[in-house]
Amino acid sequence: MSRLFPYLWQYKWRVIIALTLMVGAKLANVSVPLLLKELVDVMNIRPGDPRTVLVVPVSLLLGYGALRLMTSALTELRELVFAKATQGAARSIALQTFEHLHALSLRFHLARQTGGMTRDIERGVRGIESLISYSLYSIVPTLIEVGLVLTILAVKFDAWFAWITGAALVFYIFFTVRITEWRTQYRRQANEFDSAAHTRAIDSLLNYETVKYFGNEVFEASRYDESLERLRLARLKAQTTLAVLNTGQQLIIAAALVAMLWRATQGVVDGRMTLGDLVMINAFMIQLYIPLNFLGVLYREIKQSLTDLDKMFVLMDREREVADVPGAQPLAQKGAPDVVFDHVSFAYEPDRPILQDISFEIPAGKTVAVVGPSGSGKSTLARLMFRFYDVQHGHIRIGGQDIRQVQQASVRRALGIVPQDTVLFNDSVAYNIAYGRPGASQEEVEQAARAARIHDFIASTPRGYQTSVGERGLKLSGGEKQRVAIARTLLKDPPILVFDEATSALDSANERAIQAELAGVSQNKTTLVIAHRLSTVVDAHEILVMEAGQIIERGNHSALLAQQGRYATMWALQQSAE
Repeated sequence: MSRLFPYLWQYKWRVIIALTLMVGAKLANVSVPLLLKELVDVMNIRPGDPRTVLVVPVSLLLGYGALRLMTSALTELRELVFAKATQGAARSIALQTFEHLHALSLRFHLARQTGGMTRDIERGVRGIESLISYSLYSIVPTLIEVGLVLTILAVKFDAWFAWITGAALVFYIFFTVRITEWRTQYRRQANEFDSAAHTRAIDSLLNYETVKYFGNEVFEASRYDESLERLRLARLKAQTTLAVLNTGQQLIIAAALVAMLWRATQGVVDGRMTLGDLVMINAFMIQLYIPLNFLGVLYREIKQSLTDLDKMFVLMDREREVADVPGAQPLAQKGAPDVVFDHVSFAYEPDRPILQDISFEIPAGKTVAVVGPSGSGKSTLARLMFRFYDVQHGHIRIGGQDIRQVQQASVRRALGIVPQDTVLFNDSVAYNIAYGRPGASQEEVEQAARAARIHDFIASTPRGYQTSVGERGLKLSGGEKQRVAIARTLLKDPPILVFDEATSALDSANERAIQAELAGVSQNKTTLVIAHRLSTVVDAHEILVMEAGQIIERGNHSALLAQQGRYATMWALQQSAE
């Protein structure tokens, strides 16, 4: 609640006005039984008395109607005034959580369960509205009304009325809280099983092709049904315990009403109280216990909202593994900078080193290629350049600046990558290409597409550049996705380029054509090429051969062949295969 309050206090005048309207509504609501008492007491008029016209129609209808209208009007006005604060707080927290998730490291996103995490965020945002609604619109007004009623009963009658009402309320709240706490475990289980079922469903649908390849539709359905069965059992337990809660609440309310009305009836018989007093006490009890009937639901929902909010705040509190140092300045850029790896060592897990004392330089405007078997650490070099992770030892410098000492956003602005595994947004082709430079014109998008040799394909589709690529770009072939990724990077036009198997999904003809385009684009740009096919890197300024996280050979193509080492063996194998 303390975390939530600052978001609401941004709308402090609305909060103050809403609280004032809430108090006014409760004062009007409490005044209704008082008016009924007066009207009943003055109804001792003989038939035919001309005062009946004045007393009954005018006083009863106008007074009662005005108070009822005021109660409803003030309540609705309060909700109208406070709606902006509620929605504004929900929007601010949701946006802050979204921005924080983007600021977390790649390690977090590789380990996350997308379905469960999105469910937690969704429930957290909904929990803000529920928490404010139930606390401000239900709990707080009821407490105000209870205080007013107890004061009226203690002042107008003997203290026993206040004691009976107070004791019943305390016992009612104690019973409700204890039973609801007992029920919460089943609600929590139901939520966990709900998230698990949602995660399994999302994961299965995202891997639709894999499921189809292995014919595992029945297996996936059985796994999902298993989660749904656990969810069903948990919800049944929650429903059973709800019946226990409701029955106990009604028993307490009935006992308190009987005790109050018995004492009020005795007062009327003894002449200490009027018939109007009896009607007023009965009206007070009804007004009090109607909202209390929902106390269990309110308490449970508030607890659930707090739990959901807590899960979202846990996400917000998760520390950034990669963060800018205090006072970090943007990366200074003057043309194409050089890139230096200086004795870099890195491991995703402490007991599994990936890079071991790697040192090399990509001179400004030159191309350096990295080759080697899978798992040798080639793609990790690109991830470290983008600061998805920070190195454990050594330094990476761009233009002489350690990338850990400058703003990481400025580092990423200076870099462009064509990744080996291209993932596209579920939007149009134009949107995905323009993502390299939001705000680019249609002509610039088409120019980038032509350079990536995909314009003709796009133009041949019925919707052209507005063609949807589907979830993760699954409507396109591997080669088409890769060419969209190339176009996107060409449109960004950064001073440093990283090609991570940029043409691995292309046929030989398109690969040669795009290689020529990339060679032209790479002119006067600092370029790192990660490749398996050695024929794509023969013109590189320097070629690094990596194995088991170490550089075992380096030099240009001719020099490496002359060494008759690992590179020469790989070259001979690929040439014979071709």
